[in-house]
Amino acid sequence: MEGAARVIARRGVRGLRVEELAAEAGVSTALIYYHFKDRAGILRATLEFINDRAGRYTTEREPDAPPLDAQGELEETLLLEFQDGPEVRENSTAWGELRATAVFDPDLREDLARATLVWVQEVGELLGRVRPMAGAAALAGAAERLTALVEGLSSRWLSGSLPVAHARELMSTAITAELRNLAQPGG
Repeated sequence: MEGAARVIARRGVRGLRVEELAAEAGVSTALIYYHFKDRAGILRATLEFINDRAGRYTTEREPDAPPLDAQGELEETLLLEFQDGPEVRENSTAWGELRATAVFDPDLREDLARATLVWVQEVGELLGRVRPMAGAAALAGAAERLTALVEGLSSRWLSGSLPVAHARELMSTAITAELRNLAQPGG
């Protein structure tokens, strides 16, 4: 799956060739087809892998690290999407490629919509821990805005039009604004 994420990040979904994926992973094309059946299976499994990997680098902490409060956990989860390391760059690029391809691929669109919904719900739960009195609709709206902002800022950062530090600063400001909004009556 790491090989698939690398190839998609490098060549895009349309440039994904099973032969290149097999070479990247050091396995035969027959083995890839055996495990994933077809291109749609490869894309579905890669999407799941990317989500799982993002979950690891945005939520796993060192065992001896001090515990975070709810707001710290929310901020860390979203801000860690902007790290200038190869794994994060690869993940964010592959996610963007899959998202762009889903515009024209109904099967991938459904898979991506489900993955996005899970992500929005996770961020909504974190927001709810910070603002437990906020309504469900307000939490969902704030989570939708924040996750969409991550995707947009990631695209700008990865394309070189926005420094990673500035992307993190903009994200941090947006988190503060959403939490302030959720603290308002009716928010």
